[in-house]
Amino acid sequence: MITCQFEDGNKVSLRHVVTDTLLFNKENEILLVKRAPHLLCGNMYGIVGGFVERDETITETVIREVKEETGYEVVDSFLFRIIDKPERPKEERQNISFVYVATAGEKIGKPDDESLHMKWFPLDKLPHESEFAFDHYEDITLYKKYLQKKFPLPLLD
Repeated sequence: MITCQFEDGNKVSLRHVVTDTLLFNKENEILLVKRAPHLLCGNMYGIVGGFVERDETITETVIREVKEETGYEVVDSFLFRIIDKPERPKEERQNISFVYVATAGEKIGKPDDESLHMKWFPLDKLPHESEFAFDHYEDITLYKKYLQKKFPLPLLD
């Protein structure tokens, strides 16, 4: 939580806004990153994501975070899910997440220090749910259901 004090002296706790991205290659494999040990949920698999910065749109955050954490460009993307429930698992900040689905383009850089390594996985050969950070496994599971039978997007949780 962020604690802010307004001009009138009132204090309030605010929540962070993040984006998370289900990043796919042309073979429809998803890119998972093994989170660095110094991060919350370190040494666990996650999808690409991070905090929205000041003066940045959520779409710009998706593009920036994918490039920073993986080195890939984003070819296209769409909003899949908005998660605003305060009781998200393994969270310490009650983040509000805008979950996108995107296609990886050209690899133009190297991953930053937030990732130990990254690997492309077929959707039917993912690591065990217990190896995932936050609710990222749930995001992937919902996307697999969406592929089987399309439903209106974005999902609101």
